[in-house]
Amino acid sequence: MKSLVEHARAFRYRADFASDEYRKLAEGQFPEALFITCSDSRVIPALITGARPGEIFELRNAGNIVPPHGMHLVSGEAATIEYALEVLGVRDIVVCGHSHCGAMGALESGADLSTLPGVSAWLELARPGLAPEITGGCEDPSLRGLAQLNVRNQLSALTDYPAARRRLEEGRLRLHGWYYQVDTGELWELDQDGRFREHPC
Repeated sequence: MKSLVEHARAFRYRADFASDEYRKLAEGQFPEALFITCSDSRVIPALITGARPGEIFELRNAGNIVPPHGMHLVSGEAATIEYALEVLGVRDIVVCGHSHCGAMGALESGADLSTLPGVSAWLELARPGLAPEITGGCEDPSLRGLAQLNVRNQLSALTDYPAARRRLEEGRLRLHGWYYQVDTGELWELDQDGRFREHPC
């Protein structure tokens, strides 16, 4: 923790806060995309995308899950999606899953989450759509198939949000599915045929 604090205190000296870039950030944010991904510490959106401050609006949670619209009266995910679309006017939404995901691993293995009731309840949102892929005996530690199916399911869930559905129908919104391999840095993108393909360099 000490090194994190030291770097945070020194950030103002490392970054060029006298530049126009940072002055403009004080005037408001105009991100290009909403980036929905896992809260896993190994997945860092700005590092993966090369985004600068103000370029992506992030939504992170266990398993990059988009809860069904209208399921909860209060939802940070729903509020973030609504704000990104209605206020910030983002034209692209990326749902990015990743390899070796703890959330996907817990679902695949049928882990006992009785001591983690919040985690258990949250992951139940994703379980129904993943049931065909859950075998309880996956030999692939990266859980690529499960993570990619989860990305497809969350993209589908987004289309039930009125703000997203309306913009999709009007051609003002594009949805993107990504899968990130944490040990190799490979990025796989969902194509129009519904298949994930490795992005060529």
